[in-house]
Amino acid sequence: MLTASTYHTHTHGTPADRISLSYEARFLRRRVLTTDGGLEFLLDLEQTTSLDHGGALKLEDGREIEIVAAPEPLLEITGDNLVRLAWHIGNRHTPCQVEATRLLIQPDHVIRDMLGKLGATVTERVEPFTPEGGAYGHGRTHSHAH
Repeated sequence: MLTASTYHTHTHGTPADRISLSYEARFLRRRVLTTDGGLEFLLDLEQTTSLDHGGALKLEDGREIEIVAAPEPLLEITGDNLVRLAWHIGNRHTPCQVEATRLLIQPDHVIRDMLGKLGATVTERVEPFTPEGGAYGHGRTHSHAH
């Protein structure tokens, strides 16, 4: 079985294949994965890594596999004061995709209820999720321990 032990934040040329992964599935270190084209390989990174949409895994034979954010269930948040809504989402350490006219988060009934009480419109969507990384670098944040 081929192994990929190198991750790049972008592709170098035309990738040999691609792998579509949800937000949660893009956080890993070692796992057998299968590309969209059916190629099975072992991912074996030195440490647990948040793989970004548009990034690439390099196979031992030199080929690259492009990482694609797979469509998944999300909540779209819109409202008159997106900055205020984003602050409340961030205050709860909820991953959030920030756009000019909307915010996207993973489904959470408690956060949904809170946002509704703050005047937000919350709509269910299915699309790729690429939330903002942490202020101290790319990837995910997990706590106040910086």
